Parts: sequence; structure tokens; C-alpha cells
Amino acid sequence: MTSRHQRQPHGHRIRRPGGYRAYVPAPLPPPIAWSAELAATLSAADRAVGRLAGEGRRLPNPHLLIRPFVRREAVLSSRIEGTQATLGELLAAEAGAAVERSPEDLREVANYVAALEYGVERLAALPLSLRLVRELHERLMRGVRGDAATPGELRRSQNWIGPVGCTLAAARFVPPPPEHLLGCLGAWEEFLQDDTLPPLVHAALAHSQFETIHPFLDGNGRVGRLLITLLLVAKGALPSPLLYLSAWFEATRPEYYARLSAVTERGEWEEWLGYFLTGVAGQAEDALARIRRIDDLLSHWRGLLAKTPSRLPEKAIELFAENPYWKVNRLAERLDVAFTTAQRVIDRLESVGIVALANEAKRRNRVYCAAALLAILEEPPKLGRGEPARRRGRRARMGRRP
Repeated sequence: MTSRHQRQPHGHRIRRPGGYRAYVPAPLPPPIAWSAELAATLSAADRAVGRLAGEGRRLPNPHLLIRPFVRREAVLSSRIEGTQATLGELLAAEAGAAVERSPEDLREVANYVAALEYGVERLAALPLSLRLVRELHERLMRGVRGDAATPGELRRSQNWIGPVGCTLAAARFVPPPPEHLLGCLGAWEEFLQDDTLPPLVHAALAHSQFETIHPFLDGNGRVGRLLITLLLVAKGALPSPLLYLSAWFEATRPEYYARLSAVTERGEWEEWLGYFLTGVAGQAEDALARIRRIDDLLSHWRGLLAKTPSRLPEKAIELFAENPYWKVNRLAERLDVAFTTAQRVIDRLESVGIVALANEAKRRNRVYCAAALLAILEEPPKLGRGEPARRRGRRARMGRRP
């Protein structure tokens, strides 16, 4: 154990030819001083994640909820990077509805969805590794504003973190130089396979180290947040990707950056773990509450349709659980019925107040929305500190040499 008074920066800085200093982190894990308070925070987070995992295993069709939860995370994680797309806009666009939001914003969020879904599927055949991280980055950055930052390729030049437009000399933090990158990533990849630590602690340390290394020219924040969920699934802490921390990081952004900086500057791992685990507990409880409310809503809807002789309306409810927006022709394709039959199903759902028309398009382009379900998904998250999430602070931006 290391006394708080004896803590040192987790790594060292090296002077570079341009006069700046770049930071090279020491390999994980660091020494951790487990106070009673920190142990209690870990215990609370473990219990919350355990309850969420149990609920995920109990659900008869967990994939119904995974899909909208993944998209909610994609919106919140991308928002940290400056996109403005909302969850409703993303879901409506996926349903084929016309959306006024910038196509670039929607593409960035859609790429996050694709990367996360790919990562979960890939874990069945490939362990969490640098190879998988590069594959995730390639999908995340493909065809978006950061595609000039060589999707899937490690950086070959120096990057830095600081205010928008700042130079390398004025940067607040400079990650490892390119020639140190493979050494840092090799040690980080080895740590990914470490099974000696509790999964939540392991995920917290791995995320912090990844953000410190900053291995790509762009997209490091999104990949790092995505990795938290994949780590918890890979370690068996969660049966499926239901827990995400982007809402916590986005709502407490100044503290998030301050905690990461304190690790590199003063070795404050205990404070970082306390912050991270508090977010885990709060977001696990938030996800659990949403799942139960959605489950109750679906049960209520099934009750409204109990006397309907056909099972098609109930099947349609499951599709609206996947995405609260549907066009009639797409619903017909998924139900494998004629357009007129699908329209009758929609009419039945509309008659009992489950869905309502979301636009005034012509008959075959009409979009219907289950607004009550969308409202649960879009509701601001609880932070776990007795207050709803709200945006505050300014984003630290990454610069690089032109």
C-alpha cells in the first residue's frame, strides 16, 4: 500500500526537441491505498451492477432494450465530442424519417453504434486487444469528419490536449511521443488480460491509461468510453451491454478531466477510482430504473391488446421497443405481411394510444412514434448524487500538428 503523502505521478515526462515535455505513463496496475470509504464505494458500485446484470438476465428478450440503450450511449458519447444530434433524431433517421439534423452529426453517432455493436459481436471470437481496438477505431472514424485522422491506424505524429487552437507549446497535456507508443500500448494490452482486480477497478484503470496514451489522432475519447462497456462484458460483469458512463462523464465534464489530470500529475488513483465508481453506481441504478419502467410499459401495452385475436400487434410492440419510430412499409417487411395488414396493426396500436402519427407525409411515408417509450429513453439521467444530469463546463479539445 502507498500512503497518500508518498504518492508520485504515474509515469514520467521527457523533454522533446521542440521544448515541450511529453508524458510516458508507467505500466498498470498502480499501487492503490484502499481506504474504508473507497472500499465502500466499490461495494456500492458492485451491488448496483449486480442488480443491473440480474435484470438483464431476467428479461425474456434483452435485445429489445440493448438496441435503444446502445443508441442512447452513442448520442451521449458523441455529444462530448461536439455533435448535437438527439436520440430521437437518430432513431427517427434510422426509421427512414426525414430529419433536419446535420448528416455529419448523424453519421458520427451512427458510426459509434456500429463500432459498439461490432465490438460486442467480435468479443465472441477475439479477446479485447489492441487489434480489436484498432478495428473499433476504423469503424468509428470511417467517412466522418475525423476520417483524415487515418481510421484504424495508430498515430505517427505528436498530438496534444488543450484549448481549441492552442499550439503544442501551450498544451495542457502531451501524450507519449510516437516512438514510445507501441511500448505503452503493449503494456496496456497485457493489462487488459489481467484477472487479479475487480472488473470495475480494472475498467477504471484501463480507461484512464488509454486516455493518457491517446494512441489515435482523433476519436480517443469515444473509443475509450466504448471500451468501458466492452471490458465489463468481456469480464462477465454484465451479460449484455446495458451500462454506459458517457452521461456521467458528459454531465461532470470538468471533474472528469480534472481527475484524469490528477492521475498523471500527482498519482491520485484513489480519487479517480472514487469518481469512476460513483458514476458506475449511479448509471447502473439509472439504467435499472429505465429498464423496469420500459418493461412495465410494455406489459401495460400487452394488456391493452389482450383481447386482440391476432398476435401481430404484440409483435409490433416488440419492434417499437427496438425503435420507437416506424414507417408502415418497414414494419410490414419486419412482420412479413402486406402493407395494408401492417397499416391495420398500426391503426390498432393507435386506437389504444400506444403510437401516434409523427409526420404528415403521404400514406407510404408516414412515420409513427411510441412517444411514451421514447420519453423514458430521452429522460435526463440521474447522476447518483441526487441531481439530474446537466451540461456544464467547457470541453478540452485535442490539437495536432497540421
